[in-house]
Amino acid sequence: MNILYAASEARPYVASGGLADVAGALPLALNAKGHDCRVVIPLYQAISEEMRQTMTFITSITVDVAWRKQYCGIFSAEHQGVTYYFIDNEYYFKRDGIYGFYDDCERFVFFSRAILEMLRVIDWKPTVINCNDWQTALTPVYYQIFYKYQEGYDNIRTVFTIHNIAYQGKYGKEVLNELMGIPMYHANLLEYDGNVNMMKGAIETADKITTVSPSYAWEILDPWYSHGLDRALMPKQYKLTGFLNGIDVEAYNPETDPALEDPYKHYSIKKMDGKLACKRALQEELGLPQDDQPLIGICTRFVAHKGLDLIRYVFEEMIREGFHFAILGSGERIYEDFFKEMAWRYPQAVSVTIGFFPKLSHKIYAGCDMFLMPSQSEPCGLAQMYSMRYGTMPIVRETGGLRDSVIDAGNENGTGFTFKTYNAHDMLGAALRAKGAYENKPFWEKIQKQAMSADCSWAKSAELYLGLYKELEGWNT
Repeated sequence: MNILYAASEARPYVASGGLADVAGALPLALNAKGHDCRVVIPLYQAISEEMRQTMTFITSITVDVAWRKQYCGIFSAEHQGVTYYFIDNEYYFKRDGIYGFYDDCERFVFFSRAILEMLRVIDWKPTVINCNDWQTALTPVYYQIFYKYQEGYDNIRTVFTIHNIAYQGKYGKEVLNELMGIPMYHANLLEYDGNVNMMKGAIETADKITTVSPSYAWEILDPWYSHGLDRALMPKQYKLTGFLNGIDVEAYNPETDPALEDPYKHYSIKKMDGKLACKRALQEELGLPQDDQPLIGICTRFVAHKGLDLIRYVFEEMIREGFHFAILGSGERIYEDFFKEMAWRYPQAVSVTIGFFPKLSHKIYAGCDMFLMPSQSEPCGLAQMYSMRYGTMPIVRETGGLRDSVIDAGNENGTGFTFKTYNAHDMLGAALRAKGAYENKPFWEKIQKQAMSADCSWAKSAELYLGLYKELEGWNT
């Protein structure tokens, strides 16, 4: 089966978040099962010169952006057996950064339409186009309106994946004519709450809608989680489903992780000695005392929906209970200042590193005893699966992908510690249960090994995506 995976970012070329991880890993897993999944992303300035040297120029075309005709260069490259296509337009993509520009609407209108125009010239036709988030949400809309009945475009099915429903691509109605070139008699596909909503357009026109965890698929039907889109999703829930993301189990492997260089040690489920060595090395690196107090890791963006208000509320109480913290992240000033103050007040218990340093995050996954993720909402979450891979017990709120990936240690096959309500003392209760388990070494070692044994790979998720794609392919027969 031929699958085109359309995204605004993908590893190893360019990344700002979890979407890039998925776009880099899922096509690889699909191809390993004998299919031909290819990826298309913009050719950003951020893509390194080394990566550019591997690209081949295919051709150039023009793409309609309403009444404009814009240049579009098409390049290709191969990485680990996956073919990547790159949409080039320096006016739109030769910039410092990926998102956050005044004309993001126009940039991704161009990209969404270029994905379809590219199919005329690449000598390869997809059975399914899987679009991701609002940046490619117009591709199923354009296909439905303009391309569906054109020669060479027949029987292409579209899937739209929602990674985070908070980001919807909302703009004023004037963009329908000025940028999108969509006839007014189709305006109802995109109009929502007095605006143009690109994600709503994809919900209306895509053949199937997926999210990045089963729980998130039903959560976004609830106004608490939907950021206003529940009224668009409710009539379309017959085509909505959720598949839990996987992780790169080779990049996150305590047996081989290159970040765990001396004095850190590699370890495995069968030989756990290196786990303690990693804790000692992390404590030394971060200036924490070399003791056996439970060490909690936090690697996150400092934003409210990550549950940081719960942490703030009981943080000093947790320190009094004997917890130490290794914290890495950046974001809103209120949280950065709070954690820096805590590190100043309690230097023997709290280490804070502002910024994002991938190598240090791997050391925190390996060196901590527990990993805290009390998210208000979490479409999938990857860090809890990374921590499980390293035998670091996740403490998570039961929401989205956290609920789907972590089994509470109160169960026979537990892999972490969970709490249900968005309440600081419920979170503290889960942490204290984890501390009690930590002091019971045989029980702790049991749940550690169960967490490390959990299948967090992409293989299982890829099978679910393939089942969906095959269902759509069956519609053509």
